[in-house]
Amino acid sequence: MNNIEKKVLEDVQFYVTTKYSCVYIDGRDAQSLVATPYKNVNTKNFNSLISQGFRRSGQYVYKPSCKDCSACIPIRLLASSFTPSRSQKRVKKYLDKLSVKLLPLTFDEEHYNLYVSYQNIRHRTNDVNEDSLADYNNFLVKSNVNSKLVEFRLNNQLKMVTIIDIIEDGISAVYTFYDCSDRKLSLGTISVIWLLDLCKKERFLFLYLGYWIYESQKMKYKTNFKPYELMIEGVWQEGPTK
Repeated sequence: MNNIEKKVLEDVQFYVTTKYSCVYIDGRDAQSLVATPYKNVNTKNFNSLISQGFRRSGQYVYKPSCKDCSACIPIRLLASSFTPSRSQKRVKKYLDKLSVKLLPLTFDEEHYNLYVSYQNIRHRTNDVNEDSLADYNNFLVKSNVNSKLVEFRLNNQLKMVTIIDIIEDGISAVYTFYDCSDRKLSLGTISVIWLLDLCKKERFLFLYLGYWIYESQKMKYKTNFKPYELMIEGVWQEGPTK
């Protein structure tokens, strides 16, 4: 926490959670460093926390704080320098077929139904309460900062929803869920490309993508967008270009 601005430390404190099962790497325990009280995390101090590797989940802002593991590495894309690969250029063509709207972050039943369908296919667990409406609101809809919702439609049919936070130097991608039956569209990649275009339009420097985890197949796609930076031992360092 040494690099967190003094003003932020005046507003919030931090605590380390008890151990819980890691959702990224099987068989490992995890702990998080959480900013508290969550009501004191606001648009003014949120940028400093994001730039130091924190993430938002609902009203809570956290980052991994595991004693014997450092697999979760913060990653951000350099928006102005992004050059799409050949495959990303092909995917981008599908973006022209979609209608995209940047909306206020509010509850919408159609969005919720898509989220439940996505969870059932991609992240099914034995937790029967995981997809409850209350959990959805707590996880995605509640926010103390400048958050927005991006809606992607094809022929008026909802295909994808991306939730983002707007900060001083860029955009933090919070969560994306989409129609898993339409694999041809490469919807996850389309979302990142659209957000990079938005960063360029708004002259933002970075698109924050949370954590990159080498051992997690679901996270490996993040380094396909170049150039990018990884936070290694508290310092942002540019990643390999090839």
